Amino acid sequence: MNKVIITTDSTCDLSDELLEKYNIKMIPLYVMFGEETYLDRVDITTERLYELVEQKGMIPKTATPSSEVYYEFFKKYVDEGYSIVHIPVSSKLSGAYQQSFLASQQFEEGRVHIVDSFSLSSGVGLVAMKASQWAKMGLSAQEIADKARVIAPRVQTAFVIDTMEYLYKGGRCSGIANFIGTLLKIKPIIHMKDGAMEVGEKPVGKKKAYEILLNKIYRDKDNLDPEFVMVTHSLNFEAAEYLKAELRKNLEIENLYETVAGCTISSHCGKGTIGILYITKK
Repeated sequence: MNKVIITTDSTCDLSDELLEKYNIKMIPLYVMFGEETYLDRVDITTERLYELVEQKGMIPKTATPSSEVYYEFFKKYVDEGYSIVHIPVSSKLSGAYQQSFLASQQFEEGRVHIVDSFSLSSGVGLVAMKASQWAKMGLSAQEIADKARVIAPRVQTAFVIDTMEYLYKGGRCSGIANFIGTLLKIKPIIHMKDGAMEVGEKPVGKKKAYEILLNKIYRDKDNLDPEFVMVTHSLNFEAAEYLKAELRKNLEIENLYETVAGCTISSHCGKGTIGILYITKK
C-alpha cells in the first residue's frame, strides 16, 4: 500500500503552522486585479489584498488553476510514491473540483482521490485535518476518501459579514439592500447549504450577530465533534479573541484554532468577516 498525503487548495484558510503540523500540502488559487495575477498566499496576503482594493477601487476576481497545473502539483507527490487525497473548495463555488478531478484521471486508478468538501474557508481545512489524522493512523487513500466524503456534509459554517459592500460588488445583494443594510448596521450571516453560500439571518449590530454564531454551535453541543473547532476571520482579531474566550468557557474543545482568511474568502466577504466552523457527529 502506498503512503498517503493530503492536499488542498488555498481556500482552506489553514495557517502555515497548521499545514505543517498536519502535513497538508496546498495549491494556491489565483487572485486577479484586472491584468495583474497573484498566487493566493504565495505572492499576496490578505493585508495586501485590502491595500490594493483601496488603491484600485475594485474588488479582485479569483480563479482556479488549470488541470495541467493540478497535474504537475499531483505528479510531484505521485513520483515520490504517495497516493493522494485532495480536498478542494466546494464544487458549487469554484472550478477547483472539476479541474483537479480532470488532472486525477491522468494517473492510474486509485492514485489520486478528489473529495468535494462542500465547504469553503476553514471548513475545507477541517475535512483536510481529519483526513490527515486518518493518514497518520495508516488508513489507505481509498478509506480516507470514503470517510472524508461522509463527514464533508456535516461541516457547519457560519460567517458574520461586517460590511455589505463586498456582497453588493460581488452581485450577492442589490444596491438598495447594500444601502439599507449599511444604514441600519445590518450584519448578515452567511451559511453554507448543500455546498453553496446562502445569506441567512440579518441581525442589527455586531453583538447580536456574534450571539447568533455562538448560539448555533451551543445548540449543537451534544452533537459536536470536539476534535477541531475553527474561528476564522478577515483581520478581525478583537472579535476572534472574544469568540474564542466564549467557546472555551462554554464548550469542551480539544483543538480550538484561530486562522486568518486568505484572499479568496476575503475577496467575497470583505474585511472584518468572522466565522465559527466545526463538524457535527451526525
